[in-house]
Amino acid sequence: MNREILINVNQRESRAAVLDSGVLQEVYIERASRRGLTSNIYKGKVSRVLPGMQAAFIEIGLQRTAFLHARDIHQKVAVGNDLQDLPPGNIDDLVNEGNDILVQVVKDPLGTKGARLSTYITLPSRFLVYLPKGSGVGVSTRIENPEERQRLRELVQGFIDENSRGGFIVRTAAEGAGFDELRADMVFLQKLWDVISEKALRTQVGKLVHEDLELSLRILRDVTGQEISRVLVDSEKVFERMREFSRMFIPEMLPKLELYAGERPVFDLHGVEEEIQKALDRKVLLKSGGHLIIDQTEAMTTIDVNTGGFVGHRNLEETIFKTNLEAAVAIARQLRLRNLGGIIILDFIDMEVEAHRVRVLEALQRSLETDSARTNVCEVSSLGLVEMTRKRTRESLENMLCEPCPTCEGRGRVKTSETVCHEIFREILRHTSQFEFQKILVLAHPEVIETMLDDESSGVAELESITGSPIRLQAEALYSQEQFDVVPT
Repeated sequence: MNREILINVNQRESRAAVLDSGVLQEVYIERASRRGLTSNIYKGKVSRVLPGMQAAFIEIGLQRTAFLHARDIHQKVAVGNDLQDLPPGNIDDLVNEGNDILVQVVKDPLGTKGARLSTYITLPSRFLVYLPKGSGVGVSTRIENPEERQRLRELVQGFIDENSRGGFIVRTAAEGAGFDELRADMVFLQKLWDVISEKALRTQVGKLVHEDLELSLRILRDVTGQEISRVLVDSEKVFERMREFSRMFIPEMLPKLELYAGERPVFDLHGVEEEIQKALDRKVLLKSGGHLIIDQTEAMTTIDVNTGGFVGHRNLEETIFKTNLEAAVAIARQLRLRNLGGIIILDFIDMEVEAHRVRVLEALQRSLETDSARTNVCEVSSLGLVEMTRKRTRESLENMLCEPCPTCEGRGRVKTSETVCHEIFREILRHTSQFEFQKILVLAHPEVIETMLDDESSGVAELESITGSPIRLQAEALYSQEQFDVVPT
């Protein structure tokens, strides 16, 4: 596996691209105007408690209040000499309006929704995740070797004594890590929590207590454990910060860090810019001639598989099977590349052979194994659909780079010029019944005016006869196709 990371930095934006054998797999974008909030810790204030939703709205200094559900509120009870977690309680018993509360963002604001919060604070490092209010030791399920899992668990448990606080999760990157590396991470995280706890006491309500690392350093911490061959950075200043970070925490990454000083932009050199533009299209072409149609809505994302021009196999069933197999791999890549999350419905082409359905589902699940976001795939339904979920913690690529079209307001369609003409006719008749006037001025998009002068000219003449007033038409180039004004004079 030949994986590499490209990092492009300018004054107001940082971008990171993860490539596998030269093919773009993931894109991360961070802008100075809207940095991601996930993992940030705030000192919040309960602004409203909603018993019916078993949740509370928390003011943390953002444009919209954030959301905290009862099951995300940590509570412990003393049992003998130990503290044990309690199951989620009633929201009224957990928080009250006006309470101060230390919270961590677990999901960025998405669309019209505020940030999602939790009081289960987690602090990640290179090999471990520290849970200050947790207990015990867990090991990432991506570490599959049972002997290695047991070794890591025993190592970390050996560091924990009766005076230790909190619990730990061993990350995937810790596979093969030694005693000193794990111990250093543990000491660092516990010291970091001490600093955060002390700062929280001095911080005003609604203010940031602890901010996660900038994008370039987060990439080193979170992604580089996946057999990265090199990290190419086009900013000397960021390159030096990454070298210093690697020297302190990930020394094995130092020889893999490279400063890119070429004249051509690093993303252009590797075709990343073109791939990002393609990732904003609805249609994704497959090598076989088939294609995917991806539609993202607020409620869910739907992906439709079509054979297109693919007719290259002996019979229809074989053609469908091969297209679906290729689509399964492409879908897994598109989910990562576009950062699509939530509920996802996959409409594969109907397959008659049960073995084919099983193999396509296996191909999809196998392709999702390298996805850092948690996914859950259901069996093929009776309608031939595959339902799945993918954990969503940040904005999708489309929501990050685009906004709803001001002309169609996000519908993806506009009314035809003929439809708008008939709306204008109705508006004229509405004015006729309410007002007296000598003439009528119609302002509309040039194409609508052209339709009124051509295909709908008889309708205009008929209206002039009904109203007894001349109708003057005026094209306005700055109007959208659906926009018009009827002005009686």
